[in-house]
Amino acid sequence: MIVAGSAGRESRATGGRAPTRRPVRAAPPSDPRILLETPIGRSGLPGSTSLARTGRRIGINVVRDLLFRVPRRYDDLREMRTIAAFAMIADGELVSARVRVADLRVEGSFRRRVQRTIARLEDETGSLDATWFGRRYIERRLKVGDAIVVSGKLRRFGYRMTLDNPEFQIDDGAALLHAGRIVPIYRLTAGLATASLRRAVRAALDATAAAYPEYLSAGTRADVGLVPIGEAVEEAHYPTTFERRDAALRRLAFDELLALQIGMVSRRRARVGEHGRPIIVTDAHAEAIRDALVVGLSTRVGHPVELTNDQATAIDMLRADLARPAPMLRLLQGDVGSGKTAVAAWGLAAAALSGRQGALLAPTDLLARQHQRTLIELLGPLGIGVELLTGSMRAVDANRTRELLGSGQAGVVVGTHALISDSVRFADLGLAVIDEQHRFGVEQRATLEAKGGSIPHVLLMTATPIPRTLGQVLYADLDVTDLRTPPVGRVAIRTGIRSFDDLEGTWDRVRAEAARGRRSFVVVPRIVEADGVDGAGPDLDLFGLPDESVIASTAVAAEAEAERLRQLLAPLRVGLVHGRLKPADRDAEMARFRDGSLDVLVGTTVIEVGVDVPEATMMIIESADRFGLAQLHQLRGRVGRGVDESFCVLVTDSTDETARARLAAIRDERDGFALAEKDWELRREGDVLGFEQSGFPALRVASLQREGHRDLAVRARGAAEELLDEAGDLRPGNDDLSRELRVGWLASVARADAESGA
Repeated sequence: MIVAGSAGRESRATGGRAPTRRPVRAAPPSDPRILLETPIGRSGLPGSTSLARTGRRIGINVVRDLLFRVPRRYDDLREMRTIAAFAMIADGELVSARVRVADLRVEGSFRRRVQRTIARLEDETGSLDATWFGRRYIERRLKVGDAIVVSGKLRRFGYRMTLDNPEFQIDDGAALLHAGRIVPIYRLTAGLATASLRRAVRAALDATAAAYPEYLSAGTRADVGLVPIGEAVEEAHYPTTFERRDAALRRLAFDELLALQIGMVSRRRARVGEHGRPIIVTDAHAEAIRDALVVGLSTRVGHPVELTNDQATAIDMLRADLARPAPMLRLLQGDVGSGKTAVAAWGLAAAALSGRQGALLAPTDLLARQHQRTLIELLGPLGIGVELLTGSMRAVDANRTRELLGSGQAGVVVGTHALISDSVRFADLGLAVIDEQHRFGVEQRATLEAKGGSIPHVLLMTATPIPRTLGQVLYADLDVTDLRTPPVGRVAIRTGIRSFDDLEGTWDRVRAEAARGRRSFVVVPRIVEADGVDGAGPDLDLFGLPDESVIASTAVAAEAEAERLRQLLAPLRVGLVHGRLKPADRDAEMARFRDGSLDVLVGTTVIEVGVDVPEATMMIIESADRFGLAQLHQLRGRVGRGVDESFCVLVTDSTDETARARLAAIRDERDGFALAEKDWELRREGDVLGFEQSGFPALRVASLQREGHRDLAVRARGAAEELLDEAGDLRPGNDDLSRELRVGWLASVARADAESGA
C-alpha cells in the first residue's frame, strides 16, 4: 500500500528524479562445487571486487584458481620470541613476537614524497619500533593498545633495533595468516597486496577445500603414496609443518605430470589404432632419391658431399615407418644445419613417386618460400614439381595451387597455415611434414591430417634438441630420431663474450664484413621488468607467456637500438624486425636482408628460426645473459651457413655466476645436444624451463629438475597406462578425473600440452 503524498515527498527529495536504487548483488552460491566455478567478482570472498580487476593478469579468474595459486616460497615465522631475545638475533633474520602497540605515528622520510608509519611495539621484556614505508593504510588497521602478532626482518642501527615493513595480525584468537606461522609468499601483480590475496585464499579454502572432488582413486593414491586433494590444497597454502607441505606439493606435482602423461599415452594409443595406407618405396626409387639429394646438396655448397651417417639412418627409419599401415608419427630433431630438410625431402619424394602427395607445413611465409626453393633444387632432377601456398599469394595463384592439390596433379606442396584452411583439399595426402613443430598445435596438425582421405604419415621436425630427461616426458608419445652429425664443410663459428663498453672492435668488424658484401644480425632481448610488488615478475598469462605490454616494450627497445645503430654504423643500411610488425612486413624486411638490400638486421628473437642467409657472418646478441642456452645456440646458428668465417658476440655486463656459466658454455661448446643438457644442469630451481621453443606446457608445481619429480613422472606414466583403455580413452569410473582434465585446474596443463603439439 502506498501512502498518499509519499511519492511527492520522494520526488522533491530527489529533485524530481526517480530515486537511484543500488543493484542487488546476488549471494554467492552455497554449493562448494558451484562456488569453485564462480567468477571472483561474484564470489563474495574478501576483497573479491579488487581481486576481480587485478587477479586476471596472473590467471585468477574463478574461485578454483585461488586454490591452485601455489605460493612461490614459505617463511617460517612459527617461533615466538620476546623483544629482549631479539638482542641475540643476527641482523636481517626473520623474527616473530606477540606485542602490544604502545604508540603510532606518521612522519616524513628521506624518500621523496614517501611517508613512513612507525609503531612502537612492546612486551613485558622491552620495546622496539616497526616501520612501514609508503603504507598509509597501516594507521587505519592499527590503533594504540592493540595486541598483535608481528613477523618481519630484524634491522639494527647501532644499538637500536627495528622491524622493516613487517607482517602483522590482530591477536584476537582468529587463525593466523600473516605472522606467527609458516606463511605463504605468493607472486603478485600491480594492485594486488599480499595480505589481500592470503585472506581471499583462506576464505576460498574454508568454503571449498573440504568438499573438493577427489578425482584420483584410492588405489592410485595408495600406490604412489599421495594425500587427498582437499588436504593437498589446504597444506599447500597454510601448512602446519614443512613435512605436510612437501606431501601436499608432491600430490599436486604428480597430478600435473599425470595430466601430461594421460595426453601422451592417449594420443599414442589412438594413433596405433588408426589405419592409414603404407607408402612402399622400391629400391630403385630409394636409390634415385638418394642420388638426387646428393647432387642437389653438392650443388648448393659448391663441392661434393654425401649424406651423413645420421641422415642415412634417419632415412632408413623413415622408409620402414612409411611401409607400415599404422600412420607414422616421428620426430626428427637435430642441431642447426644438421640436414633435417634433406631427410624430409626424401620422404616427400617417396610419397610423390608412389603416386601420393606430400606437404610441408612451415610457420612463416618466408620460411615456406625458402623450403620451396630448396626442395626444387633437391627434387627437380626427379621430375617432381613443388608448389607453394601461403596467405600472401595472389588469389589467382593460390586458387591454382588448391586446384592442383585437389586434382592430385601436385605431388609436393610447401605452405604456411594457409594449407590448413577450409578451402584446401588433397586428392591423396600420404605424408605431412611439419617444420618447427612446436609452433603448431595438435588440433592444427589434426586438421592437416584430415584433408587427404586416409590418415597420412606425419614427420615432425625441430631444430631445438631437448635434454634427454625432458624428452622422456615431452616426447613420450613419439618415435624420435636424432641428427647429431653436422654436414661436412659446415663453417665453425667463433664465439666470444664482450661487455657493452668493449664493442668498438665488434662494430669495426661489422663495417669490415659489410665492405666484403657480408651481413650482420643484432639481437635485443625480450624486456622483462619486475613490477615491483613483493618480488613479482612480469605480467604473464595462464601459460606463462608475456602479455602485450611486454611484447610492446621489447619492440620499442628494438626500434631504439636500430635507430642508434643507423647513426653509429652510417652509411650501412640497418633494418628492423620485431613481434609487433605484421607478419608480411616482417617477412619483407627479412627478405631485404637476405637479398642484400640491408647490411645489418636488428631484431628480437623472431629471427631465431628464419631465412637462410649464407652471406650472414656476424651475430651480436645484446644482454645475452637473458637468454637460455638453447635459444643462444639457435640464434648463433643463423650465421655460419655459407663458406665464410663467421662470428658470434655475446654481450653482457652481468656478474651472475649462473648466467656467466651459461655464456661460457655457449662459447666453448658447439653441439646443440650437449648444450641442451648443460642448460638443464645450470638452470636453478624455480626458473622457467627455458625451452620455450619446445612447446613444453607450463607446470605450476612439478619440475623435472628435481630427482623426486622425475620419479613421479615415471609413476605418472604407469598410472596413465592403467587409466586409459586401448583406444586411449579414460576407463569407466573416472568421471571426476575427466572433468578435472577438461575444466579443472589440470585443464591448463592439458590445454598447453595439446597446443604444444608435443
